[in-house]
Amino acid sequence: MTLPTTPVVSRRRVMAALFTGVACMNIAMAGASTAGVLIATESPGPGWSGVPSAAGVLGTAAGALGSARLVVSHGRRRSLLITYGLGSFGALLAAAGAVTGLFPVLLVGLLVLGLGNGGAQLSRYAAADLYPDERKGQALSAIVWAGTVGALAGPPLIAPAARTADLLGLPGLAGPLLVAALVTAAAAVVSAALPRSIPDAHPRTPETSGSEGFAVAFAQRAVRGPLLAMVAAQVAMVAMMTMSAPQLHQHGHGLDVVGWILTAHMIGMFALAPLSGRIADRWGGRVTIFAGIGTLAVASAAAVAAPTSHTAGIPLSLFLLGYGWNLVFVGGSSLLSTQHRKLQGTVDAVVWSTSALAGLAAGPLFALGGYVLVAVVAGVAALIPLVALTDH
Repeated sequence: MTLPTTPVVSRRRVMAALFTGVACMNIAMAGASTAGVLIATESPGPGWSGVPSAAGVLGTAAGALGSARLVVSHGRRRSLLITYGLGSFGALLAAAGAVTGLFPVLLVGLLVLGLGNGGAQLSRYAAADLYPDERKGQALSAIVWAGTVGALAGPPLIAPAARTADLLGLPGLAGPLLVAALVTAAAAVVSAALPRSIPDAHPRTPETSGSEGFAVAFAQRAVRGPLLAMVAAQVAMVAMMTMSAPQLHQHGHGLDVVGWILTAHMIGMFALAPLSGRIADRWGGRVTIFAGIGTLAVASAAAVAAPTSHTAGIPLSLFLLGYGWNLVFVGGSSLLSTQHRKLQGTVDAVVWSTSALAGLAAGPLFALGGYVLVAVVAGVAALIPLVALTDH
């Protein structure tokens, strides 16, 4: 069957808007999450340092689920406008929590900011919809690559934003949260340029109910393996990434060092996404996932070997951690991209909800055994899906 073609101009317009919105959300989440972790480390204490990250992750899960339902009922354009608008409000609320010292307000703000990130995450499926099957890996990886902008611009903005907030008489860590509000609002503005009806190269069957469709799909090995791999990769990444800032902070490194090391991590997460897409299109999503799991295991080993090295061990570990996640994410998404839209949102919600547990557990693990224990647990978690992927 010949698939309908999508006009090149329309395709480029949609891709540009999706790309920009995702880039803005990555800038926002990079600064806001780091600021939240550092605020929690100072007060109420290191044991709470994973809670702000978990709030953002839970918000992302809720945003993915809600965005998928909005896409079905109102289209992708309106879905992104709503979720990005809510995200901008959430960043402002989080900044208010930082200014007033009210930790619960900060957490609620990060939760609402995550709604915008949830909408952004589903943009990769919108990109895949524009292209035929043999090019969908490259298409969705191009949107994942938008995170490279966040990697280059997000973490380096943390220290200048904090200094600007100090000059304005505000707590320094409120600065990255205010920047997050601005760039999330910019994502909403850019999304308004999307056409009201985004072309789709993949004819779809009628949507099934969310819970029933997911239960039936999860029973299939073709869905279960990629989903478990994406969950495990997200858990490993969130646990180690969240605790890297407190680890560096405890060893006397300032926000500048934290910023550039997080940049290395985010470059690993996003910059090589086109390569991951080519691997997925040429050799398949499963091969891409296996490569990602192996990379995550090496990242864990590097962190265990040099947990205090801010010039080699931690940057290398976080870069590999990011690219291992990218391989699993792109490989899994390419295998799941033809599923119903509600199911796509449910998959993302499961992935992000589960990884929120990693954010919550990372703080106590860090307090109990330091960064090495966090890295060991993350490495073991990354390997678990091999059982499902090799089960015949």
